[in-house]
Amino acid sequence: MSRTRWPLRRLGRVLAISLLLFVVAAIVVAAATRTGRYLVRAAWEEGKILARRRPITAVLADSTVPTVVRDRLQLVLEARAFAVDSVRLDAGESYTTYSPLDSDTLVVVVSAATRDRLRQHRWWFPIVGWVPYKGFFQPEQAMAEARRLEADGYDTYVRPASAFSTLGWFNDPIVSSTLRADSLNLVDTVIHELLHNSFYAPGQAVFNESFANFVGARGAMWFYSARGDSTAVDVLERRWHDERLLGAFWTRVYNSLDSAFAAHPDDDSVSRVLRLAARDSVYTSMRTVLLTEVGPEFQIYDPSALERTRFDNALLLARRIYLTDLDLFEAVYAREGRDLRRTIARVIELAGERREDPYGALRSWLPRRKPVTPANVGASRRRPVIPAKAGIGT
Repeated sequence: MSRTRWPLRRLGRVLAISLLLFVVAAIVVAAATRTGRYLVRAAWEEGKILARRRPITAVLADSTVPTVVRDRLQLVLEARAFAVDSVRLDAGESYTTYSPLDSDTLVVVVSAATRDRLRQHRWWFPIVGWVPYKGFFQPEQAMAEARRLEADGYDTYVRPASAFSTLGWFNDPIVSSTLRADSLNLVDTVIHELLHNSFYAPGQAVFNESFANFVGARGAMWFYSARGDSTAVDVLERRWHDERLLGAFWTRVYNSLDSAFAAHPDDDSVSRVLRLAARDSVYTSMRTVLLTEVGPEFQIYDPSALERTRFDNALLLARRIYLTDLDLFEAVYAREGRDLRRTIARVIELAGERREDPYGALRSWLPRRKPVTPANVGASRRRPVIPAKAGIGT
C-alpha cells in the first residue's frame, strides 16, 4: 500500500511546486511591465476593500453605526432589490455588503487625448479590453500618470470617482464614498453600476457608460415613481433633461472641432499649428454657446457652474464617455412603449448584433429622426435652481 501512495504523494508535491513556480513567474513578469505593476497594485487595493466587507444586514442591525449610514444602506438594498425584481438586472452578490474607506475618494480617474486630434488615449486591460480611462486608488499615482502623459503632449483630465463595478467578477461592496451622494443620485448609481453586471461590451466604453447613464436615470425615476414620490421623480426628470442637454452640447462641440481638424489633415508642423489655432477658435465660440444658449435652458443645474468649465480635448472626450447619443437610448425607450425592461433587452440584442458599432445598430433599428441639438432637447420649463452635480463645471 505504501508503494502505491508514494508516487501519488510525489506527484502532488511536483504539482504544488509547479503551481508555486508558475505564480512566482507570473508575478515577476507582471512586475516587469507598467500594466503588470498597475494590475498588481489595483488587485492589492481591491483586496483591501473586499477584506473590509460586512453584510449590509449586519450593519443595519449594529446600533453603533450612525443612523445616516444605516438609512443610506437601507436605501441601497431597496434600490438593489428594485434593480433585480423590476428592472431585471443581474446583480449577483454585488451591493449586499458595505466597506468603509479611509478617504473621501474611492479612485481617481485619468483621461487623456491628443491636443490637435480627436484621438483619446486608451489603456488595455484583460477582460474589458481597451478603455479610455485609468483609475488609481492613490491620488499621487494618478497625478504622476497625468504628468507623464502631458510630457508626451497630451491634454489630461483628472477626476475623482465614488463608485465602480468589477462587472460581476467580485462581490462589489457599496463603499462609504458612494453613500455621500444624495438619495436620488445614490439610487441612480446603484442601478447604473448593476447594469454593468448585466451587460458590458469589451472595447466599447463610451457605449457602455452612456447606456448605463440612461438606465440609471430612467431606473431611478421608475424606482421613485413606484414609491409614489412624485417630487423625486420630477427632480430626476429635470436632471435627466439637463444631462441630455449637455450631451447634445458636447456633441456639437465634437462635430465642430472634428470639421476644423479635417480641414488640416496633414501631419506636418504647419498643419499642426493650424489645427491648434482652429481648436482655440472653436473652444472660444463654444464657450459662448454654453453660457448664452445652454445654461439658460437648464431646469435644475446651476448655470453659474458653467463659468468654470474647462475646454480641452481630454475633457471633451471624457464628457462624451457618459453623454454620447443619450437620445438614441431615449428613442429606443419611446419605441418600446417607455418600458425600461424591454428597452434594455432591445439595446443589448442590437449591440450584440453589431459588436464593433453598437450605436450604428441602434440607428439602423430606429426610424429616421431629427438631429439632436441643444435647442431641441426638450422644452424648457423654468424652475428654481438646485445646486448642480459635483464636477459639472470642471
